[in-house]
Amino acid sequence: MQSESFTHTTLGSTGIPVCRMGLSATYRPGKKAVYYAFDHGINYFFGFGIDTQMTRAMRDIVKTNRDSVIIATGVYNLIWGYPDIRKTLEKRLRQWGTDYIDLFMFLGVRKKKEFPQIAREELIQLREEGKVRAIGMSTHDRKFAGELAEKGTLDAMMIRYNAAHRGAEEDIFPYTYSHNPGIISFTATRWRYLIRRPKGWSSDAPVPTASDCYRFVLSNPHVHVCMTAPSNMKQLKDNLKALDLGSLSSEEMDFMKNFGDVVHNQRKWFM
Repeated sequence: MQSESFTHTTLGSTGIPVCRMGLSATYRPGKKAVYYAFDHGINYFFGFGIDTQMTRAMRDIVKTNRDSVIIATGVYNLIWGYPDIRKTLEKRLRQWGTDYIDLFMFLGVRKKKEFPQIAREELIQLREEGKVRAIGMSTHDRKFAGELAEKGTLDAMMIRYNAAHRGAEEDIFPYTYSHNPGIISFTATRWRYLIRRPKGWSSDAPVPTASDCYRFVLSNPHVHVCMTAPSNMKQLKDNLKALDLGSLSSEEMDFMKNFGDVVHNQRKWFM
């Protein structure tokens, strides 16, 4: 039977209790999927402003269960200019039907220069005002994430981590011990490449399931929340099985790493 620490934890040093699987409705699984996730223990919900299925369902849920859900959203880094962080936050508050956001992030940071000091200061100000409980960023720049983790600049970070992309084990996780930022991971199935048979993989050899991919991520204690983004109810139910199955065995872990290496080496441009 899975341990409580496998299914639930605290989001780093924020003090916010979370289920270790979080839900995104970006691929539009339907409002019923959002309700289903909540009814089955998911309490961490992430969405952009355009995720109307998520926001509509959550506006209903927070009417009577605001203290039971963790709302994570943010302002997206703009290629063509600096975003209006405060204006975006106010818009998100209206969209989600709440007077505060649990985790507000600067999203889509590709390079260090795209997250300037002024943005960090604005986020801190919003936290001090009580409009957000915690602040963070999402990024593919692992070195930068590790630097901010070591400095304790942010409460949380959203990063890529899966069996094919394990670089966070060297570039980020070792730098989290001093300040313990919350770590949220995405792309557990590596855009579904980890649940497909790669070229040259024997037809007799097994291929990971989606729940195997989520179990791989959740088996790492450095990850507090692993995001799932199903496109329908069946996928959601299949993904939630990971919480019941628990940590990977050593043999299963070896298999996932070996399979991940094969997938990664075939598509190096994704790294």
